[in-house]
Amino acid sequence: MGQKFDALSDRLIEFIQQQHLFFVGTATEHSRVNISPKGMDSLRVLTPNRVIWLNVTGSGNETAGHIQQHPRMTIMFCAFSGKPMILRLYGTASVIHQNDAEWHELFYLFDPLPGARQIFDLNIDLVQTSCGMAVPFFDYNGEREQLNNWAEKKGTTGIEDYWREKIAKQLMVSPHILKIRI
Repeated sequence: MGQKFDALSDRLIEFIQQQHLFFVGTATEHSRVNISPKGMDSLRVLTPNRVIWLNVTGSGNETAGHIQQHPRMTIMFCAFSGKPMILRLYGTASVIHQNDAEWHELFYLFDPLPGARQIFDLNIDLVQTSCGMAVPFFDYNGEREQLNNWAEKKGTTGIEDYWREKIAKQLMVSPHILKIRI
């Protein structure tokens, strides 16, 4: 059944590379737990103890807010075809923004996605597998293009305005006084 490891094995890295979907979980000490589904070929395994994933503009940015306060993160994968398995990666995450030096070293590892806003870097301290026998089979039919189309239509300036408006609503201030970190 379930097993725990200090790092990803070649077998588990291959499993990750075959997945089209993963889930990210974060929380602060006092917040609700936020769990977000991710896709779009946005995750890369750099080493057996380090993964990165490219985050694009969506409805919110709760993950980044959580990481700034409490850097713990869990990433979960489920086998929706083939042999059943659930894989969880636990660790400490950091956020890399477009104006950070490390962005340029890591962004080239991904196919460019419109609306890309940050890269999350997870230093893995625990790898856990479990059976996954209750996870149903699902067929992969392809990626949804709506988010890419929305971001392309908005363009860089439109995306930055969107970020300002979202943050301003959260902070209850005028969007014109905010300087967005890009």
